[in-house]
Amino acid sequence: MDTWNALLQGFAVAATPINLLWALLGCTIGTAVGVLPGIGPATAVAMLLPITLKVDPTASMIFFAGIYYGAMYGGSTTSILLNTPGEAGSMVTAMEGNKMAKHGRAGAALATAAIGSFVAGTIATVGVTLLAPWVAENAVKLGPPEYFLLMVLAFCTVSAVLGKSTLRGLTALFVGLAMGLVGLDQISGQARYTFDTPELLDGLEVVLVAVGLFAVAEALYAVLYEGRSAETQNRMSKVHMTASEWKRSWPAWLRATFIGFPFGTVPAGGSEIPTFLSYATEKKLSKHKEEFGTTGAIEGVAGPEAANNAAITATLIPLLTLGIPTSNTTAILLGAFQNYGINPGPQLFDSNAALVWALIASLYIGNVMLLVLNLPMVGLWVKLLKIPKPPLYAGILIFATVGVYGMRQSAFDLVLLYGIGLLGVVMRRFDFPTAPVVVGMILGPLAEAQMRNALSIGEGKWSVFLERPMSLALIIVIVLLLGLPRLLRLRRKLRRAP
Repeated sequence: MDTWNALLQGFAVAATPINLLWALLGCTIGTAVGVLPGIGPATAVAMLLPITLKVDPTASMIFFAGIYYGAMYGGSTTSILLNTPGEAGSMVTAMEGNKMAKHGRAGAALATAAIGSFVAGTIATVGVTLLAPWVAENAVKLGPPEYFLLMVLAFCTVSAVLGKSTLRGLTALFVGLAMGLVGLDQISGQARYTFDTPELLDGLEVVLVAVGLFAVAEALYAVLYEGRSAETQNRMSKVHMTASEWKRSWPAWLRATFIGFPFGTVPAGGSEIPTFLSYATEKKLSKHKEEFGTTGAIEGVAGPEAANNAAITATLIPLLTLGIPTSNTTAILLGAFQNYGINPGPQLFDSNAALVWALIASLYIGNVMLLVLNLPMVGLWVKLLKIPKPPLYAGILIFATVGVYGMRQSAFDLVLLYGIGLLGVVMRRFDFPTAPVVVGMILGPLAEAQMRNALSIGEGKWSVFLERPMSLALIIVIVLLLGLPRLLRLRRKLRRAP
């Protein structure tokens, strides 16, 4: 009953005219970002982070959440019509969706993707409503040793999962940790890594680093490396499904929701694994196996798209209850919270209950808005694909520059912005993931503070991390996470060896 009352109060806040407008604006921008290939929600949220200086926390979080799950809806449009996934999670949708479009069934593919996203998003939001308070309630019992190890676990999972190589992921993480050390030491007040530059005494701005690594790097990378590729678009048929297609879609939506949701809740990140799992499941269970890879099977679109949305919605559980981001966008959302002096974690449900429940209520409202925006207006979104790339990327650079300069009116910030943007280009060129940099920078100083607190409790002895059952369990999980994939690879090599 407490959860129900809190949710009703959340709806009362989220349903105010101004918050509904922010939700609609977020969903609209999110859908547009999803439709435009190459610009993900992380880039959009990073670019718009400077609004946190002027906008109320609840309104801006509702706005950013709208962009986040709006992009998931929009990503299916380009995947199906152009075979160009806007997001990594839409890769699997493109496999069958584009085949359907080539055989004149683009409308049915777009409809099952939009309705599947709505069904999965709504069920996953119910899961967030029920599970998040329980996780927060139990997480309050943790002390500094457990919190430090939870952050180490976040570092390991984000570094290992969000890149193709664990070594590259950890390298990116250490770059972020180094950035987090810049400024005054929290305890001694000693200046660290400031190189006698007064502007660095306050540390690096999270907004500046996020905008540089995502928005500026994205635009510069497109200018420097992207070829002039000609895009062919499939003709769009009327957006509706036949009775037979409905019958084949709804079991896939439900199965995929229950595949995607657990992947979002655990700090293992990424919507790619559940989408591939869902696709494999549908291919195995389908009575129309001959359609897969040939004319396009509707289950192959319905399942992965629902799994993607369920996983994306569920990432809010570790973010809100433990302060652990499990994707690029949640890493930047963590930075947005910190701009308001709010630290996501177990206390968030007590200290900022109104904000949290308004955010959860806005997910229900946003899902309905996105269904309305995506089904009848899909023809309008497709017209966005006609925007030429040069003005689009020039606009991103102008927006990013003006946004960062507006924070402190500092020319030094702009030099730093484009320096970090070039670092982002180098990282993209050599396949280094950028999210661990943001995670390391935000969580690094927090992890340092918790480690010092833990050592104070243990009177300077490192054994304090082994003496408590929960912290010992977390150490075992971290060791398994880092060691198990290597042991399995070694085992496979030994088996192959003559």
